Amino acid sequence: MSDVTRRDFLKWMGATGVSVALLAAGCTPAETAPETPDSSEPAAPPPEQGTGDAYMAIVRGPDPAAITEAAVEALGGIGRFVRSGDEVIVKPNMCVNYSTYEYAATTNPTVVATLVRLCREAGAKRVRVMDTPYTGDPETAYRTSGIYDAVIEAGGEMEVMSGVKFVKVDIPDGRDITSWPVYGDVMDADVLINVPIAKHHGSTRLTLGCKNLMGVIQRANQFHRNLHQRIADLNTIVRPALTVIDAVRILTAHGPGGGNLADVKVLDTVIASHDIITADSYATTLFGLTPDDIGYIRLGAEMGLGEHDWTKVRVQEIAL
Repeated sequence: MSDVTRRDFLKWMGATGVSVALLAAGCTPAETAPETPDSSEPAAPPPEQGTGDAYMAIVRGPDPAAITEAAVEALGGIGRFVRSGDEVIVKPNMCVNYSTYEYAATTNPTVVATLVRLCREAGAKRVRVMDTPYTGDPETAYRTSGIYDAVIEAGGEMEVMSGVKFVKVDIPDGRDITSWPVYGDVMDADVLINVPIAKHHGSTRLTLGCKNLMGVIQRANQFHRNLHQRIADLNTIVRPALTVIDAVRILTAHGPGGGNLADVKVLDTVIASHDIITADSYATTLFGLTPDDIGYIRLGAEMGLGEHDWTKVRVQEIAL
């Protein structure tokens, strides 16, 4: 969002009479967004890859913190993505308010907290963690997932996404949608880090990095027509600097909510890349699928959002 647009947006917020306390509490008025389209620029350009850096890292081991840190280090370290003074938003999957992490419906708290800690150590001014659950109230979802306590301990903040902070954003390269309300702070952030859990989904077969970004939009219930194309369209404007896929435990059936431990498979793995399409493409293999089996990955690759043939890039696999 440009400075001028940002100022106009803040004036608009002030005119509503919404208090700072209400925003902090995350109270959500009716789902309306300003009519003036916001900037369609991504949150951050893809970071440059160093000569010795992996394009994608796949790390396996019993300690979620250690494998997460090792994956980021293999890509060139957190300093490749986060600089001193940056405002960082971390977007895990906290879609339900009734399951602890053991059921693999939400992102591993330790994976999320490790990324928060790394960002803080890199000098990030602020690291906020947020999502829009599709069931129940956000605060309960945040706490039930275990992510709330882990993030606070790591030096981050948990933010309930307020309805008045969504802004209409142009999607100039969209094939199906040309604009949609997106959380304004996500578009304004210096760095967006995407941390999905790899799991089954009843509508798209899998929820991975691209699908996880639906958690930053408004009117998600209206987004499902032509869903795969719309997910790809959304990914043209919401561009994480880093995607870290939590495959410590994966949900193999009855997603996205799950609820049966028999559907959970322990893999003790994380996958990390600056290229969301590459990360998602490899993650499909954990379920015995291919990238072409998932429409939004295939479409995203067609639209130039990343490399879906992960065998063409430099992959570093590490066992701890």
